[in-house]
Amino acid sequence: MGSRVRDAGLSFENVGELLDWATARLRKSRLHYGHGTDNPRDDAAALVFHSLGLAHESAPASYRLPVPARAAARARALVERRMRERVPSAYLTGVSWFAGHEIRVTPDVLVPRSPIAELCLAGFSPWVDPARVRRVLDIGTGSGCIAIAAAHALPRARVDATDISPRAIAVARDNVRRHRLRGRVQVRRADVYEGLEGRRYDIVVSNPPYVSAAEMRRLPREHRAEPARGLRAARGGLAVVERILAGAASHLTQEGILVVEVGNSADRVRRRWRDLPFTWLEFEQGHSEVFLLRAAGMQA
Repeated sequence: MGSRVRDAGLSFENVGELLDWATARLRKSRLHYGHGTDNPRDDAAALVFHSLGLAHESAPASYRLPVPARAAARARALVERRMRERVPSAYLTGVSWFAGHEIRVTPDVLVPRSPIAELCLAGFSPWVDPARVRRVLDIGTGSGCIAIAAAHALPRARVDATDISPRAIAVARDNVRRHRLRGRVQVRRADVYEGLEGRRYDIVVSNPPYVSAAEMRRLPREHRAEPARGLRAARGGLAVVERILAGAASHLTQEGILVVEVGNSADRVRRRWRDLPFTWLEFEQGHSEVFLLRAAGMQA
């Protein structure tokens, strides 16, 4: 049997027991999930495995491992903070995952969770030929997760990752460095297309702000812990989407595509631009709030 850890009346024989305790604590706290995890068990695993320095792919074999006292204390502290502060677990660990890639996160950027990850893994196929993609633009890159995933999936492409937040740019640049992609991914400050004059891309992709002011007030605390600039947009959530659409034709190649996540603003987008030939993408997880437009379907 492994050595038993006792701390403030609690004892954990192994990782599995600690994980069970953390799961039970989170389940009783009526927290909100959706930042890389969608249930208390996975959220607890993120906190526990980070505290113990364990790889998630080591489960379930690692459940039998003994728990060092200091590591158990770290895990308990993170679980208590998760309940008390109501922030996404990724902000407590500093790490998230996107399209299978580890991404560093801070409260200066949104926690990666876009269904566009699935599209990145496919190299944006069948909508483009991945082998022919040479330039990609990621508008509102935040942590850089979409730009990094696209660069990994499209090894012949160069990616411009843009944002207007200096703090987000710093996080994105650090992630690009960690992924050794500085030769192909350039993180730059730009406001949608401002600063990118004359550049054309095979793919323009974005997970922009699309939450209205009224909706922001109703968001769970975990969402409101994220930077409001990355979530909220004027004009009922459509202000940034409007600018992306307005300039897309001038920045896409002849066979280029535009891919934009619009979340709960999807119905408003359909009504506002009812004449555009949107393709609403379906993903394995069932998301359908991402639209795709071909350059040929937009007026120059």
